[in-house]
Amino acid sequence: MREQRITLPARRIEAVVVGAGQAGIAMSESLTGLDVPHVVLERNRIAERWRSERWDSLVSNGPAWHDRLPGRRFEGVPGEEFASKDQIVEYLEQYAEQVAAPVRCGVDVTAVRRRTGESGFRVETSEGDYDAQFVIAATGPFQAARIPEIVPADSSLLQLHSRDYKNPDQLPDGNVLVVGSGSSGAQIADELQRAGRQVHLSVSAHTRPPRTYRGRDIVWWLGVLGLWDQQVPRAGAEHVTLAISGARGGSTVDFRRLAASGITLVGRTESFVEGTLRFGPRLAETIAAGDANYLEVLNAADAYVARNGLDLPEEPAARELGALPKCVTDPIRQVNLAESGITSIIWATGFSVDYSWLEVDAVDANGRPLHQRGISPEPGVYFVGLPWLTRRSSSFLCGVSGDAKYIAEHIAVQRNYIAYQPHSADLAASTR
Repeated sequence: MREQRITLPARRIEAVVVGAGQAGIAMSESLTGLDVPHVVLERNRIAERWRSERWDSLVSNGPAWHDRLPGRRFEGVPGEEFASKDQIVEYLEQYAEQVAAPVRCGVDVTAVRRRTGESGFRVETSEGDYDAQFVIAATGPFQAARIPEIVPADSSLLQLHSRDYKNPDQLPDGNVLVVGSGSSGAQIADELQRAGRQVHLSVSAHTRPPRTYRGRDIVWWLGVLGLWDQQVPRAGAEHVTLAISGARGGSTVDFRRLAASGITLVGRTESFVEGTLRFGPRLAETIAAGDANYLEVLNAADAYVARNGLDLPEEPAARELGALPKCVTDPIRQVNLAESGITSIIWATGFSVDYSWLEVDAVDANGRPLHQRGISPEPGVYFVGLPWLTRRSSSFLCGVSGDAKYIAEHIAVQRNYIAYQPHSADLAASTR
C-alpha cells in the first residue's frame, strides 16, 4: 500500500526571516522592537558559517570594540583585541538569547512563492509551510563557494575553497598554491608559510589599508573619514577584495613582507594546460595599485589630523614601502606543478549568492538580488546583510543593524497600510 503524504496546514506568521547569522539576529531584534510577530528559520545552527566554513585560526578582521552589534560587548575579549571565530559564535548565540530572537534551527527553507489570490507568501520548509506577509532574506553573501574553472576537478591535486580549508595539517605533503589576495588568501598563505610549507600566492586586484596608523586602528579611520558610510564603491572597485588581517594581534597585509618571508608572489591565475599553470603579466601593476590605495588612506588620515588639530603621533615610517621583491620585478609567468612540488591549491576566490529558493520577482536573470536599500521590487520581500546594501558597512557586524532597523521600519509602515480599514462613518461622509 502506498504511504499517504499528510500535508499539515500552513502556520501563519507576520514575517519570516531566513537565516540566523548576524543579519538574521539583527533583523529579529529590530522586528521585535516594533512588535512585528516573526520567526527566524535557520537550516543549521546560529552563525553556522562561522562554525563550519572558516579556518581554525581565523579571528575577526576588526577589534572587539568595533566589530560588534550595538547592544552587547564581547565578553572576555579586550576591546583592542580580535575575537576568534569561536568567540564570535558564542557572542551571536548570546545576542540571539538577549533579544529573545525566535530562532528555529534545523529548518531548511526550500521555496518562497507568492500566494495565489491572497496577499503574502507561502514559505515552504523542511518542517512544514508558513504563510507570511513579509519575507526577509538574511542568508548573507557567503552562500556558494566560487572556484574558477581552470584546473580540472579530476586532476591529482587537492583543491579546496577557503571555505573548506581548516589548517595546514589538512593538506597532503608538498607545496601549496593559494589563489586570491584578499583577507582570506593573504592570511592562509601566511599561515601555511609559517607552518613550513613553500607557498605561491596568486595576487589579483585588492585594496590594502594599514592595520593601524598614528596610533589608531583602520576601523577608526574609516569611521572618522566617513568611509564606513560610503554608499557605493568607486567605479571599477565593485569586486576588488580587501586585504586586512587581525591574526596574531593584527597587522597590515604587506606583500613585500610576505615575499621576504619566503612566499613566491605570482600574477592572476589564468589557465592550466598539461600540468602547467599560467599567470597574468600585471603583477607589478596590481601591487602598485594596492600601494596607491594604502597611501591614499594615509594622506586622508594626515589631512584629517591637521584639519582637526589632533595630537596623534606622526608615523613617517609607514610611508616607507621598500623595494619590490624579485618575484614582482621579474615575475614567474608559469609553473609546472610536478616540477614545483605543488600538491594543493587553495582557492580564496570568494562566493556567490544562491537565492534559488526565492521564487518571486526579487532576483535578476542571473540570480542576483534586486533591491533599493534592501527593499525588493516584489512587495513584501527584503534583503539584509549583503555587501553595499546601503553602504560599505552593510555586511559587517558594525553596520548590519542599521540596515535591519530601516527594513523593519519599512515593514511596520506597510503593516499599517495593510491593516487599515476606513471607519464606516468616515467612509459614508467621504461619499456624500
